[in-house]
Amino acid sequence: MRRALFCVLACIVALTEVPAPAMAQDVVIAPPAPQVEVIPALPAPGYVWIPGYWTWVGNRWAWAGGHYELAPRPGAVWVVGHWRPLPSGRWRWVPGHWRYR
Repeated sequence: MRRALFCVLACIVALTEVPAPAMAQDVVIAPPAPQVEVIPALPAPGYVWIPGYWTWVGNRWAWAGGHYELAPRPGAVWVVGHWRPLPSGRWRWVPGHWRYR
């Protein structure tokens, strides 16, 4: 029951969080340094912490807090998304993704 409640709450939070940056969105202003997050206790075996990240919303940076996600299968590893500088001086979001061993 506790695990099911956590999954429902995680889905609600995910739907109300700041949206992830568009894959092809380029930004002129460099993102701020990542915020320090307090990682809550693991809700259940098989969950992985997905760190927060900065996203560009309108004309400003907004922090999208980290959260737990159930790994799609045992041994899956989350590769963290990041902002990559481009030769043009702009910044492009590289989305996070699951890597399978």
